[in-house]
Amino acid sequence: MTQQITVIGGGLAGCEAAWQIASRGVKVKLYEMKPNAYSEAHHLPGLSELVCSNSLRGDSLENAVGLLKEELRRLGSLFMEAAEATKVPAGGALAVDRSLFSEYITKKIEQHPLIEVVREEVTEIPSEGIVVVASGPLTSGALAEKIGELAGEYLYFYDAIAPIVAADSIDLSKAFRASRYGKGDGDDYLNCPMDKEQYERFVEEILKAEKVERKSFEKVVHFEGCMPIEEMASRGVETLRFGPMKPVGLVDPRVGVEAHAVIQLRQENREATMYNLVGFQTKLTWPEQKRVFSTIPGLEQAQFLRLGSMHRNTFINAPRLMLATCQLKSDPRVFFAGQITGVEGYVESASSGFLAGVNAARLAKGEELTVPPPETAIGALAQHITNAEADHFQPMNVNYGLFPPLPGKKIKKKEKRGILAQRGLEALEKWQPELKKDRAE
Repeated sequence: MTQQITVIGGGLAGCEAAWQIASRGVKVKLYEMKPNAYSEAHHLPGLSELVCSNSLRGDSLENAVGLLKEELRRLGSLFMEAAEATKVPAGGALAVDRSLFSEYITKKIEQHPLIEVVREEVTEIPSEGIVVVASGPLTSGALAEKIGELAGEYLYFYDAIAPIVAADSIDLSKAFRASRYGKGDGDDYLNCPMDKEQYERFVEEILKAEKVERKSFEKVVHFEGCMPIEEMASRGVETLRFGPMKPVGLVDPRVGVEAHAVIQLRQENREATMYNLVGFQTKLTWPEQKRVFSTIPGLEQAQFLRLGSMHRNTFINAPRLMLATCQLKSDPRVFFAGQITGVEGYVESASSGFLAGVNAARLAKGEELTVPPPETAIGALAQHITNAEADHFQPMNVNYGLFPPLPGKKIKKKEKRGILAQRGLEALEKWQPELKKDRAE
């Protein structure tokens, strides 16, 4: 038996890394601080808790995240196995029941004979042996300091969580069921329409509402892909109408036209008893959230099961510190995985954990490490975070702009994405046999 690998963090990346390591016949000791200690954003005792949303985003190959999910499916990802087993209706997106998702992964991890789960907080990075640091964007203070010492520098930005309301408290005489452009079953979302006057008054209330004050020593840097609604509203009265409140593709069947603006509610669990306010991440104080969001047509009597909140996300400067194999340049026995590397999003975090787990297992077995082809989504993301401009590095979702360009003449966007997706899957198939060899049967 090869040496045991330590994985720090039982989130998406840590669990995926642990699963891939164990699947290759190497023992794993997986550390997770819950339920003994919780971050400000976590609440469930299980592993792989989804925090700010239950959506894993679009499933179509027209979107790079759809390609990334398809690649992970083909590669034997535990994350994707759990997502498929616990999915809920979400139009053209893949969304899951968060509790069932966490329970599924927790059971699989705890039952694997080569994985030992240790429920305690890690405050030091082991000085010997192979280590995968997947402590997440909410890394606790003591460990964050040690990471800072080891890595030499780390950055941070602020992320926000959207509210959840009880389904039976939504006024269905005002909210209508529809998916944008009729995708999915056509009625996977609830939509709260606003006319021009209602919308402008709503924006005004958001702007004057009380916000949570930051600490004096903290510099707020928001990630563009998860911008608080009040930050968007401050950029102009029309900004929200071109963002999360975009009415395009949502026709109210009762009147036959699009509203001026729409708030979409997405099913949060399989029983459809909870709905998430799509794109409504916020740092408004909780009393102000109740006051302002209760002015939304259909939510006047809404019961808020979870209110939005703000938290600091820690990530390292991966272009300066990491190799594309997920190893730390200054100490190659240490791997980093997940959002702490600067990938943004659930799927991207799992993808990072997959690659770190594969390479950690290979290192333990004395095998050559591997880097995915840059034509694949998993490879394009890995290449980006380790080759981006270090002085202005910010977290990044996977997107087709990260992929190597297509040769030849200019191609229409939709056609181009299809070609990129096909090229990526072909590159994956050539890389995949290399991975299958080292999996334990």
